[in-house]
Amino acid sequence: MPHLRIADVDVYEEVAGAGDPVLLLHGGFCSLESLRAQSDALVADHRVFAFERPGHGRSADVEGEYSYERGLAETVAYLDAKGLDRVDVIGYSDGAILGLLLALRHPERVRSLVAISANLDPSAFTHSPEAADAVVLEPLGLPAHVADAGEPEPDAERMHYDRLSPDGPEHADVVLAKLFRLWTSEPRIDPAELGRIAAPTLVMSGDRDTIRPDHSLLIASSIPGAQLAIVPGATHGLVAERPELIAAIVRGFLDGVRLGEARTSGRPQD
Repeated sequence: MPHLRIADVDVYEEVAGAGDPVLLLHGGFCSLESLRAQSDALVADHRVFAFERPGHGRSADVEGEYSYERGLAETVAYLDAKGLDRVDVIGYSDGAILGLLLALRHPERVRSLVAISANLDPSAFTHSPEAADAVVLEPLGLPAHVADAGEPEPDAERMHYDRLSPDGPEHADVVLAKLFRLWTSEPRIDPAELGRIAAPTLVMSGDRDTIRPDHSLLIASSIPGAQLAIVPGATHGLVAERPELIAAIVRGFLDGVRLGEARTSGRPQD
């Protein structure tokens, strides 16, 4: 399997397609399989780059706690290793947080940003104490075949982990414990900071996401010119639940970025 040495760790990577470079950043306790539909929709006319952070997918875990600063350093190291000066970034969940940090700390590297189900701090979750009086939609009912059986749907990400991780299925609990400590303490991004993001940005989440819709609105309204898409009938697993719709929205956004650049530069438009 293709692995690359970055920031003193070996990570699994995938590169496919031809065209303008796009960087995919997966979520916490996810592998690249979670973004497979989005990758497949882009490879026809984009060069898609993606890697799995330590402890995720096919990348072995590392000693110590996880942090978004560590994830950001790994992301920048990956861009450097691949010789990518400027990319379109599509991040999901933890990957979306890293996308926001990349656009803030390294604006020259981000051509555009799609942030799917990002949060600025732990208060964004619907189950957080700060959200006790928040207005959110009721969860959708389970699919009929699941409800009739009285059984929960299989945890797809746990199944991917068990199948892919070089650390073995038993290590999943170690990774999840570190992730829960991360998610309950980080990130800590001041919404006022987002006003410095100059890259065209699309903020997206599900209408029944664990990230409250008002928090997604806060992120979008804090970034100059950002767009907001609330995906109907979708939870925090929206990339798997509504892959065709999300791919269409993302492709439309990227096409709009190209059109805007062409108009600004005065180049002929296709």
